Amino acid sequence: MPEPTKKDETETESAPPPPEQKTPQEGETGKGKDMDIREMASSSDEDDTSVSTPPADGMSKPAERKDSVWSIGEGAPEETEKRDDSQRSTLFIEKPQSGSVSVGGNITFIAKVEAKDLLRKPNVKWFKGKWMDLASKAGKHLQLKESFERHTKIHTFEMHIIQAKENYAGNYRCEVSYKDKFDSCSFDLEVTESSQAAPSIDIRSAFKRSGDGQDDAGELDFSGLLKRREIKQQEEEPEVDVWELLKNAKPSEYEKIAFQYGITDLRGMLKRLKRMRREVKKSAAFAKGLDPAYQVDKGGKVRFMVELADPTVELKWYKNGQEIRPSAKYIFEHKGNQRILFINNCMMTDDARYYVTAGDEKCSTELFVRDPPILVTKGLEDTSTYVGERVELSCEVSEDDANVKWFKNGVEITNDPKSRYRINVEGKKHTLIIEEAAKNDSATYSVMTTGGQSEAKLSVDLRPLKISLALEDQTVRLGQEIHLKCEISENVEGKWYKNGQLIEASDRVKLYHKGRIHRFVIASAAVDDEGEYMFVPDAYNINIPCKVHVVDPPKLHLDGLGEGNTVTVVAGNKLRLEIPITGEPTPKVMWSKGDKWITDSGRIRAETYPDSSCLVIDAAEREDSGPFRITLKNEAGEDTALINIKVVDVPDPPEAPNVTEVGEDWCIMTWEPPANDGGSPILGYFIERKKKQSSRWMRLNFELCKETTFEPKKMIEGVAYEVRVFAVNAVGISKPSMPSKSFVPLAVTSPPTLLAVDSVTDTTVTMKWRPPDHIGAAGLDGYVVEYCFEGSKCSHFKAETNQSENLKQQGFVQASLDGFSQGISTDLSEELVEPPFNPEADEWIVANPELTDKTKFTITGLPTGSKILVRVKAVNAAGESEPRYHPQPILVKEVVEPPKIRLPRHLKQTYTRRVGETVNLVIPFQGRPRAKVSWQKNGSPIDKNQINIRNTENDTIIFIRKAERSHSGEYDMKVEVENLEDKATIDIQIVDRPGPPEVVTIEDVWGENVNLSWKPPKDDGNAAITGYTIQKADKKSMEWFTVMEHYHRTCATINELVIGNEYYFRIFAENMCGLSEDATMTKESALIAKDGKVYKYPVYDDFDFSERPLFTQPLVNTFAVAGYNATLNCSVRGNPKPKITWLKNKVVIMNDPKYRMFSNQGVCTLEIRKPSPYDGGNYTCRAVNELGEAEVDCKLEVKVIYHGVINPGEPFFLAGNNQLHSGLSFFRLLMDGVPPHIIDSYMREVQANKTEGK
Repeated sequence: MPEPTKKDETETESAPPPPEQKTPQEGETGKGKDMDIREMASSSDEDDTSVSTPPADGMSKPAERKDSVWSIGEGAPEETEKRDDSQRSTLFIEKPQSGSVSVGGNITFIAKVEAKDLLRKPNVKWFKGKWMDLASKAGKHLQLKESFERHTKIHTFEMHIIQAKENYAGNYRCEVSYKDKFDSCSFDLEVTESSQAAPSIDIRSAFKRSGDGQDDAGELDFSGLLKRREIKQQEEEPEVDVWELLKNAKPSEYEKIAFQYGITDLRGMLKRLKRMRREVKKSAAFAKGLDPAYQVDKGGKVRFMVELADPTVELKWYKNGQEIRPSAKYIFEHKGNQRILFINNCMMTDDARYYVTAGDEKCSTELFVRDPPILVTKGLEDTSTYVGERVELSCEVSEDDANVKWFKNGVEITNDPKSRYRINVEGKKHTLIIEEAAKNDSATYSVMTTGGQSEAKLSVDLRPLKISLALEDQTVRLGQEIHLKCEISENVEGKWYKNGQLIEASDRVKLYHKGRIHRFVIASAAVDDEGEYMFVPDAYNINIPCKVHVVDPPKLHLDGLGEGNTVTVVAGNKLRLEIPITGEPTPKVMWSKGDKWITDSGRIRAETYPDSSCLVIDAAEREDSGPFRITLKNEAGEDTALINIKVVDVPDPPEAPNVTEVGEDWCIMTWEPPANDGGSPILGYFIERKKKQSSRWMRLNFELCKETTFEPKKMIEGVAYEVRVFAVNAVGISKPSMPSKSFVPLAVTSPPTLLAVDSVTDTTVTMKWRPPDHIGAAGLDGYVVEYCFEGSKCSHFKAETNQSENLKQQGFVQASLDGFSQGISTDLSEELVEPPFNPEADEWIVANPELTDKTKFTITGLPTGSKILVRVKAVNAAGESEPRYHPQPILVKEVVEPPKIRLPRHLKQTYTRRVGETVNLVIPFQGRPRAKVSWQKNGSPIDKNQINIRNTENDTIIFIRKAERSHSGEYDMKVEVENLEDKATIDIQIVDRPGPPEVVTIEDVWGENVNLSWKPPKDDGNAAITGYTIQKADKKSMEWFTVMEHYHRTCATINELVIGNEYYFRIFAENMCGLSEDATMTKESALIAKDGKVYKYPVYDDFDFSERPLFTQPLVNTFAVAGYNATLNCSVRGNPKPKITWLKNKVVIMNDPKYRMFSNQGVCTLEIRKPSPYDGGNYTCRAVNELGEAEVDCKLEVKVIYHGVINPGEPFFLAGNNQLHSGLSFFRLLMDGVPPHIIDSYMREVQANKTEGK
């Protein structure tokens, strides 16, 4: 029985065309294959047999296009057009391409998306047809994969089809979206047959029609033949009555049955089934009713039969509601209670709904008439033509007035009056006519019938275009007419362009087209009319260019300047003088001052704009004053002018002031006027002062000081001050002068005290004294020592009479002597009312040209036997104090002092030191003059290469940097002064650890005891042996245990030994430095045997503990926070102990203070101090010993945390997958070390969020 369908909802499962026929493009005529994609996932989900229904939008408008095909698993064609094209953007950098695969083969489609401007992975979906999402169909035959390349920042998405079947062919689509961005790409998959068997055609699929009296009722729909489908050779099965299946099936199984038996007009069949179900009830008039449906071939005969319960009831037959009358076509028969209707020579118009009435009861059925296939007897031929020509594409079919469909690139062409295409049918000949062919008519055209198809290619080209008259370049003055004219070989329209922009006709711009001539006219040229013009004929890929140049003489506009074109500017300010200019083309501007041209860079520069030129002087200086010339030039002429620049400035700062006099809280300062007054007279001065250690200046006068002297007052005594001066004129205040030298308003100190003689030689005198009693806040800078010879006179001291008289009036001198034989008083408290000499009458000589800060000084270069007078002055910032005099003249003659060695107490006995320690002995002595010191060791001179001796006037030092035992001995010291001498002896003993004892022997073994004896060591370390340490070791383990310490004898008995064990013994010698480095071990072992039984010990080989490096705990990938120390840890073993090396990105880390490396008990640690994002990378730990090496590595990623971006205290990561939303500036991120590409992505994200919020 045929499967009824509706015209506008065609079947998707139809028989494939013959092998020689070409399948049209999937997606236009074969979209029904989308439902078969479910077979791709059948192996992974055998129990899922449900079929998705199309969305309501795809079923609500079936009449908009009669040839549209909807299927289970596909939406209406209008669905994909609902997306707003404005949202599309180019995201694909590589789109999946259409491909072909044989049955059972594999194919992969690849799409690539660039992630440069994307902060996260885009969403990608794969579809078959319009809306079937393939993500849920992944399984054995369909796999979806994705990957990301970090270096190129490209996402790769792949769709793998494995063991393709023929029903996988069709149109596919890949969609990618990211926020408000969207991109889509369609591609086709063609599955070719691998077998040579020609598939058969299910002609039932051709008998698809609309029902229920529509306008196109009975009209065939051949779209089912456009799809090639492999019909597998299976065992013949009995014909299935789909009507019976639908009547007996549950509603939830309708779609499954439709999918299984290729029903596309499911809704139409369900409507009929519903009517049939309403009629199925017990009838009193009919004993046997009509079958639900009948099927007959065109031209055949069909028989309808009913059996009446009452043969007397009147019976009537109806077709689509119209009563059927007996005729040659319709024949009625009566056989008993049977009533039969024969319909002869069935035509397509007989395909309708029939029912019979018996009284008030009715019985109905459906009749389906099948049409035989129509063959294409003469196919289409490829055609080439020119634009505008008439095109006819013709074919012939096997029957007259057959229903034939035309397609362009797989899209059906309708015979609509508004269409450019016209279809003409003359018997068996069908012609497609295009009156005026266009370029877009180039395509593949096909014709299709129920039994065949044919296609041909139509190529529409343009006629060659020749340029008879090209456009010419023009140069016009401002205001003149622009007239462009060209001539071409074809009479076609065209467009005019200026600088690539389309020109529309207006009141000012006139466009003319007459025949083959095109003109462009502008009556009055303006500056904006200059540019590159181009005429482009319609439908031709050529252009006719020209250039229009509008010129205008240059001119300077100086109306805004003052008289004489003079401009005044204050020095230090920025001058930006803008001069308006006109001219076309834009004139060349040149600035100059004298013979020097001004460039567009530097402090003085010229900036040129289309309508003006600027002279810019940054921080104007006085030297910038003078005339500047500006010159304009272009091809239409020249203009020039002089502009005077006058720079007015503040005066130069005065020189640093001088402080000429200082008092207790005041001073007097003077200064010189500035060298340059800045072009304006000096009006006065401001004075400021500050403490030397402060940076805060305080102004001393608020009214201008007209003079060049000033007296600051009210200063703090003892505090250092500085002063400076500002000059003022009508322009302003100058920069400050350099500060004066610091000064302290203080008085001098009191004289030094306790001046006395310390020592005297034949040519020198050494004086000593005590600091002054009162120093004051100015402190003490040093002392000046002066002397003069007794009896000398000098007239220049007369000028200092007043000072000397003051000294006499104060009059006391203190002195101290150190017990010399000159007869000078030693009473330190003695006071002299006045000096014993006239200070005015003596010539004083300064002994120290530079101040001395010590309270002791030696006056040198004195003649022997002379007498000198000495005085000392204290000096500070305020000057020299009053002098302190020595009370008596000093005789320059040295006093002999016998030598005396003052040997320290600890050196009066033996001085002991260990080997390697430092020996540093200081021995003081007395003796004048010129004491001579000599040393001997054990009666021989000391070798100065081994022992350092340093002598001074008061002591001698013996120094040994690293003592050795050979340095032991008696050292004799002798001090000589002339014929006098003194001696002393020092005993130095250098000790070391002793050597091991000599031979150790086992004297006897009995029971659990062993008797040992040995000889003392040959080397006692230069110290007495204080004892011995005895150790034992079991022969099995050879682990040593101490059994005796500090043992003094050379023989010993070892007790409590374990019976059955065999022992070795060793002995260390001991002195005051410790145990000997080595021990002497017994050559033989002592066996503690059992009575009557001798045990033979097994021999074991030594275990080899050597091992190549092996990491027992590897490094792990770590995330660190910028600014906080991070550590990497691992553990390694190996014997010998391996050497550990750390590497970053395969580069050895050496001598870098940012890293610290630790290794303890095989645990290796690398500490990174306060890492930044640039410290991230691959870190490697390498362990090496003589047996081999091993490595482990990890990846460290450093993240930057910002707190309080959105919520205070809430951390946000800039690196990684977490995403910042707002609050950070570009500069802040750059200063924190964030890479620029991450900052750029972040700023784009913030901007996108703001846009979405609006």
